Amino acid sequence: MTLAKKFEENILTIIGTATLLLLLGAGFQSGIFSSRESMEQFLRQTGVLAPLCFLLLQTIQVVIPVVPGGVSCIIGVAIFGPLYGFFLNYAGMVTGSVFSFLLARHYGQAFLLKFVPEKTFQKYISRAEKGKKFDVFFLLALILPGMPDDLLCLIAGLTSMSLKKYLVFTLLGRPFSLLAYSLGGALILENLTALF
Repeated sequence: MTLAKKFEENILTIIGTATLLLLLGAGFQSGIFSSRESMEQFLRQTGVLAPLCFLLLQTIQVVIPVVPGGVSCIIGVAIFGPLYGFFLNYAGMVTGSVFSFLLARHYGQAFLLKFVPEKTFQKYISRAEKGKKFDVFFLLALILPGMPDDLLCLIAGLTSMSLKKYLVFTLLGRPFSLLAYSLGGALILENLTALF
């Protein structure tokens, strides 16, 4: 690899990481991440930019989990409806998953330990050393709701898994848990509106 190419890759990673951190900082400063209500209120105030803002928030929350993924999925359904909410959730989660993988691959274990407790990291990194068994576990974590899929996206970046295989797993696995969250969110919202 030429020096110019290596510099180009590093500068893009640095710019991407810096942008992500700036957006995250701005989100904390403005209180967007303090509660579900704050996030909903922010999105409603952004008007026509709401889908783009939600997509960005969903991408960030996969990389740096500040709001549980299931909660943000329900917010997407509440604001944009089941179909459009599902699409925005899917696009944001896949984008965030790719960022997670690439950041972990580039910066290594030290990057993960900034966001994940050592004990939790050790619990799941031991699975990553099991080769094909990790592949199956990772795919199941993407498919089943309630699994630590965002964390495993980061850990996958530390394994020998190719980006191509990772993309296939992410594109095929993410819709199942998202569908469960979207349908569950739609049912919860329907029942809440029926009560009031």
